[in-house]
Amino acid sequence: QLQVVESGGGLVQPGGSLRLSCTSSGFSLRLYDIGWFRRAPGKEREGVGCINRNGDSTNYVDSVQGRFTISRDNADNKVYLQMNSTRPEDTALYYCAAGLMDRGCFAEAAYYYWGRGTQVTVSS
Repeated sequence: QLQVVESGGGLVQPGGSLRLSCTSSGFSLRLYDIGWFRRAPGKEREGVGCINRNGDSTNYVDSVQGRFTISRDNADNKVYLQMNSTRPEDTALYYCAAGLMDRGCFAEAAYYYWGRGTQVTVSS
């Protein structure tokens, strides 16, 4: 069974940090570009950022630029989303997806495999 699984979500205070992880079963993440998306309450799902297969190119949505960092460890089959200086508006269900960025980093159609998400809540 081909699966993408996110972990690491939870409750964090504004200004705090959290690291989300993404891994897979049934296939290797190193074969794919990886995107992170999020869906906030009452809003459409939006792209947060993406990383290419080699890990030497990343792209971020303006709202998280300079605060979030995506990295990957292909040997360990893991992709990470480091969230720093978090804000209440970062509260959302965060998804990891595997696909090919040549169709667009923030285009959901570029991604073939999706996880079920991990909840992040930023609140005091």
